[in-house]
Amino acid sequence: MKLGSQGLEVSAQGLGCMGMSSFYGPPKPDEVMIKLIHHAIDSGVTFLDTSDIYGPHTNEVLLGEALKGGVREKVELATKFGMSFADGKREVCGDPAYVQASCEASLKRLDIDCIDLYYQHRIDIRVPIEITMGELKKLVEEGKIKYIGLSEASPATIRRAHAVHPITAIQLEWSLWSRDVEEEIVPTCRELGIGIVAYSPLGRGFFSSGPKMAENLATDDFRKFLPRFQPENLEHNKTMFERVNEMAAKKGCTPGQLALAWVHHQGNDVCPIPGTTKVENFNQNIGALSVKLTPEDMAELESIASANAVKGDRYGSPISTWMNSDTPPLSSGKAE
Repeated sequence: MKLGSQGLEVSAQGLGCMGMSSFYGPPKPDEVMIKLIHHAIDSGVTFLDTSDIYGPHTNEVLLGEALKGGVREKVELATKFGMSFADGKREVCGDPAYVQASCEASLKRLDIDCIDLYYQHRIDIRVPIEITMGELKKLVEEGKIKYIGLSEASPATIRRAHAVHPITAIQLEWSLWSRDVEEEIVPTCRELGIGIVAYSPLGRGFFSSGPKMAENLATDDFRKFLPRFQPENLEHNKTMFERVNEMAAKKGCTPGQLALAWVHHQGNDVCPIPGTTKVENFNQNIGALSVKLTPEDMAELESIASANAVKGDRYGSPISTWMNSDTPPLSSGKAE
């Protein structure tokens, strides 16, 4: 598929690599993850998504190892900058020197000469977006990156950034239970010809594993602390899963495949990037590309994913303050 209007082409579905190294429990063995990455590429999923914050740094190193031996030429590689660990604290940063240093460090860890798609992971509201974009534009001119993206940016920020240099893709959370982007952000992207990369299209595993997954999360899995997985909200959210599960049974697919197919059916400018650490789950995910949804199916899913279908914000305090730096508190459900 074409992602954005600047010439980037990627596989219709990508692979989110975060959970291989961090945030979703302990890091997985490198050799096992490299086999999974190679299996994904051999299967036609060549759009790989990482970030310098995953690990931190270790996920980029993992991908660098996986792309050796002529594999690099087969993939479209996306990484991100913009969140740093300073004095033991996470900080959102977008000043020019940091942009340049982050890019150089990512190139070194990935062991490549050029990054296909380089995102600002979160927006630094202390630095005008025009300043950050000016530095990213320089990186394009220097041949260190090919295309520019933003993650979790508001419509106003997207417009201002796009005026400095064309944005190729906006990364955002979009799934049956995360739909606030549909009101303003998605229409802004479409107006400007910007591609949409949907992360957590399976609701952080909720639609593929079901509510019981919350009972089995590792102590260092950050999903344990997300509001939607807390007992007081999970009991309500279970109903949503059960309805998706019933519909999937009628369609002859898994609930995860149905939820992922719904994201695919949002438009040919949307590329979901589900993550996994297991080959069997990866194979299930690419099966979603074969699930055809009729207008009646989409209408039924719309009724399942109504505004009051999910309880709990996407992020909880204190992580909401740095994970969602460019928009008002997540409880509002709206971007700027």
